[in-house]
Amino acid sequence: MAENNDQTLVAVVPVEMAGQRLDQVLAALFSQYSRARLQGWIKAGHVQVDGRQIRPKDKVKGGETVSLMTVQEADTRFVAQDLPLDVRFEDEQILIINKPAGLVVHPGSGNPEGTMLNALLHHAPELANVPRAGIVHRLDKDTSGLLVVARTLTAQKSLVEQLQARSFLREYNAVVQGVMTAGGSVDVPIGRHPVHRTRMAVVRHGGKEAITHYRIQEKFRAHTYVSVRLETGRTHQIRVHLAHIRYPIVGDPVYAGRLKIPKGCSEGLRDVLQHFRRQALHAARLGLQHPVSGEMLEWQQPVPPDMQNLLAELHTDKQQGEER
Repeated sequence: MAENNDQTLVAVVPVEMAGQRLDQVLAALFSQYSRARLQGWIKAGHVQVDGRQIRPKDKVKGGETVSLMTVQEADTRFVAQDLPLDVRFEDEQILIINKPAGLVVHPGSGNPEGTMLNALLHHAPELANVPRAGIVHRLDKDTSGLLVVARTLTAQKSLVEQLQARSFLREYNAVVQGVMTAGGSVDVPIGRHPVHRTRMAVVRHGGKEAITHYRIQEKFRAHTYVSVRLETGRTHQIRVHLAHIRYPIVGDPVYAGRLKIPKGCSEGLRDVLQHFRRQALHAARLGLQHPVSGEMLEWQQPVPPDMQNLLAELHTDKQQGEER
């Protein structure tokens, strides 16, 4: 079962915690919840110490009985919609979703409905009680592949901490323009583009740390199939970093620039490249520690048909080039 919307938890303050602030004590006693969530419950009057309410900054003496009512208020801003949802795994704590290209993860300006979040609320209504319906990391609209959703506050806290500790395994497959000579890493900060605010860019001063590792899977005549591992998770990170080292992702409408058709390529490859309307980027592997059991789990998802077709035409073009 998922966490109850309303439950009361009781604990005794250890004597060795005497003199500490109430919010610090609660963070230790009820570590499954974030400190921000606990502070909100204190301020809302859902915490009592020996039967009375005190402030987050008030100090305890040790030995008191603390009762916490975990009131979870549903977020009613978003509607549940019966939309297709490819669930690869689910249990009481997490959902693993295989997101198709073209699906927006979270509602925003211009996309109030028809998103993955709307589909999640229909599939698991209890997600209305978890901030952002349990979405702890996102994929761009036109990036396909695996992402995890937290079904409970406990799972959300654990997954966010894992992301912050960079212990998630997030591996992507991509087809890029140009023939790489070797794998490597890109370690340059990313921030908002100084002019085009809807884009991200390498920003030397004021950008956030961003690290991407890549290795070659296969070389073609004018392209490379690569696997990419994220160490950090900035917006558009892979797309920005690969474009920065002059190997932009095929089909990327923002960072790849003008479409490049290799000279002498096969008609099949020419047609596929001309009609490939999204970045050829797929979240292929996802690994994490289960929020409750602690077990290390991993999932893999093959590239979808449009990328399979692109790779098939790249192979055909490569063979034709070798036969000439």
